[in-house]
Amino acid sequence: MTSSPAKVALVTGAARGIGLATVKRFLAEGWRVALLDIAGELQASAAAALKNPDATLAITCDVSDAAAVRAAMAAVMSRFGRLDALVNNAGIAVFAPVLETGDDDWARIMAVNLTGPFLCTKAAAPLMREQGGGAIVNITSISAVRASTLRSAYGTSKAGLAHLTKQLAVELASLNIRVNAVAPGPVDTAMAKQVHSKEIRADYHDAIPLNRYGLEEELAEAIYFLCSERASYITGQILAVDGGFDAAGIGLPTLRGERRNG
Repeated sequence: MTSSPAKVALVTGAARGIGLATVKRFLAEGWRVALLDIAGELQASAAAALKNPDATLAITCDVSDAAAVRAAMAAVMSRFGRLDALVNNAGIAVFAPVLETGDDDWARIMAVNLTGPFLCTKAAAPLMREQGGGAIVNITSISAVRASTLRSAYGTSKAGLAHLTKQLAVELASLNIRVNAVAPGPVDTAMAKQVHSKEIRADYHDAIPLNRYGLEEELAEAIYFLCSERASYITGQILAVDGGFDAAGIGLPTLRGERRNG
């Protein structure tokens, strides 16, 4: 009796951060993984560091380029012969006041953060259909539901992705393809460490009930769960992995102080 080949996941934005942590999570479960990223050299070194060449494939690709996305999917099929999960993690951000947000910046953020997942899903769905179904997880953001300064482009792109998730879940259900999203709150990525000052980090801690940043590995756990058979009846959902950030109202630091002093 021959066993079926290991499942295959494609993770975009896989060269670092949440994407790379997700790749490692899939590999730990015996999946084969295609790492897709626009940063070719960084991705190649990340893939090499995994030391699992038989189960990994590095593809350099701009997710906003439809032809490149189709070529990437063809490469996955050529190497692994199937596709069971897609994680649309690639994203960019330009934080600026709305009156200082350039037209080109707006267009590029929408192209990568919203059009990219659309193109990747459109190219991946027929491949999943051949396997009898699959799972797609889009990485949105808590900025999709909580407005803040400097995020008119980024937050809007992620809000669009959240709704696209629901649209795709409804339309692709007939193909047995589940579509969900994970909305990270503040996560301790290399980018956050660079751009979040000590004062900003303190503000976030004050606003998060769990009083800390999330870890990349914690996001990867949620993403993997939604791609796994354990989530077989879950589709069209946006899972906030944010330490309670979205649930909390104003006054949390003061209430914490009262509780400590009471």
